[in-house]
Amino acid sequence: MEIITKQDLQSFKEELMVDFDQLLEKKFNTVSSTQFEWLRSKAIRKMMDISPAALQNLRVTGKIRYKKIMGSYYYNKTDLLNLFEDAK
Repeated sequence: MEIITKQDLQSFKEELMVDFDQLLEKKFNTVSSTQFEWLRSKAIRKMMDISPAALQNLRVTGKIRYKKIMGSYYYNKTDLLNLFEDAK
């Protein structure tokens, strides 16, 4: 059986904090690079000037990617822009 000293715990804490900081930095960099990639329904409808039914139709027919998080739909902005660019 090994005895754990206060110094051991302090060293472990410091190592853990460094690892935690690295994980947060990596996560922050990932989030900031994709921050505006997914938009809520209202923002998409306003930006594209389409009705809620039109947006729902695009979702149901599988023409655009979406995520449903706690009852709200989020759409991939790039998919929508590409879809409407193709239509021109």
